[in-house]
Amino acid sequence: MSDELHHADGDELHEHLSAVQTLLARQKLVETLVHRQEMPRHELVEGLLHKQHLSELRARLERMHPADIAYVLEALPLDERLIVWDLVKAERDGDILLEVSDAVRESLIAHMDSHELVAAAESLDADELADLAPDLPHEVIEGVFQSLSVEEREQLRAAMSYPEESVGSIMDFDMVTVREDVTLEVVLRYLRLFDELPDHTDQLFVVDRDEKLKGVLPLNRLLVSDPDTEVGAVMLTDFIDLQPSDEAEEAAQAFERYDLVSAPVVDAQHRLIGRVTVNTVVDFIREESEAEQLAQAGLKEEEDIFASVWDSVKNRWAWLAINLVTAFVASRVIGAFENSIEKLVALAALMPIVAGIGGNSGNQTITMIVRAIAIGQVQPDAIRRLLRKEINVALINGMIWGGLLGLAAWWMYGSAPLGMVMTAAMTLNLLLAAIAGVSIPLLRERLGADPAVGGSVLITALTDSGGFFIFLGLATLFLM
Repeated sequence: MSDELHHADGDELHEHLSAVQTLLARQKLVETLVHRQEMPRHELVEGLLHKQHLSELRARLERMHPADIAYVLEALPLDERLIVWDLVKAERDGDILLEVSDAVRESLIAHMDSHELVAAAESLDADELADLAPDLPHEVIEGVFQSLSVEEREQLRAAMSYPEESVGSIMDFDMVTVREDVTLEVVLRYLRLFDELPDHTDQLFVVDRDEKLKGVLPLNRLLVSDPDTEVGAVMLTDFIDLQPSDEAEEAAQAFERYDLVSAPVVDAQHRLIGRVTVNTVVDFIREESEAEQLAQAGLKEEEDIFASVWDSVKNRWAWLAINLVTAFVASRVIGAFENSIEKLVALAALMPIVAGIGGNSGNQTITMIVRAIAIGQVQPDAIRRLLRKEINVALINGMIWGGLLGLAAWWMYGSAPLGMVMTAAMTLNLLLAAIAGVSIPLLRERLGADPAVGGSVLITALTDSGGFFIFLGLATLFLM
């Protein structure tokens, strides 16, 4: 890219954000000082200073890539975010809306009128517009739809018809096709007619007159082969293709496994209808990873860190309510052994260790299983093998770490039976954590639910209550 518009690295991103925040803070400070001063032409001075700071800010934004502007917008409180958003050139609105998180996009769209939204949407390709469409008002989509050509309307209908997380939802329609009976010289002359090739074009797609995909022509073959050779002689007929109904996760795995830059998408009749590129796959993987992290923590969706209190409460309340119930259960377990704790105060000091290590072990297990499910490594019949393996891991860890904790308890409190109870309780709680860590995500998947949702909340609840019950129960049986 040119110097005027380029991708920023991590340090540059922080520099951009810091500079924008400094300019915004300076503007607020000057406005405050001018308001306090009694001077002639008060409004004129204030207006000039205001324009000066906004001009500096606008100049910086014009040099930034849309993705970098999106980063800055996400890091600003709502009032400052809207100031910056108003300074962005209108023709860049669509690209920036695609880059920001869903939560921040909602706040920006709510600030725009219908004409601005239509203008932003009209600047996008059909596949990009399909990504943005769910967040746009119905009348805006209708207005944009009317402005599209017949081909673009069909592409938009197709893109919006595919379910989320399918290949169809991440494919684009911008690609170069050629015939197999033309020479490479003709193909090269054809390519020179383009102002620029579609992003991430590493191969051309060879189709017949019915648009059926016959092969692919990598650019490196095109460039090094004899120009008089026909396309059919150098094209590859052994290639990876996708169907729009395929899972996007499967496509992502194929891109990773075969180091793909692009892959064709064909319909049931093997007609070429689009392509998937590595940039959309990377975006999909990142979004899935973020969604999984949020789900494990019991969050419904990505949250704007500067969202209103009420919006944040709505996003978090469900699993907090579940956590409250499980915490109450854990407290009742402890309450049932009050007499034992009164007789041996050491139990109160040691029982959080058993519960805490069990929770950590369970979270390790559930993270591994959820990841394996996500990349297709776990089949429904694998539960027994996984359980057997994780139980063996838990037994070894229990004997090693439980034994060390048992020795520590014996040394601190001078009681060998207490040390043995500590070792047994640790081992049993690790076994519980292993069984739960394997079973929870696999059972949720079998029931058609997201295996990642609330995993850490559930595992912590089980290992807390179970750890307290096991440790205090064993102590009551063997120490009282």
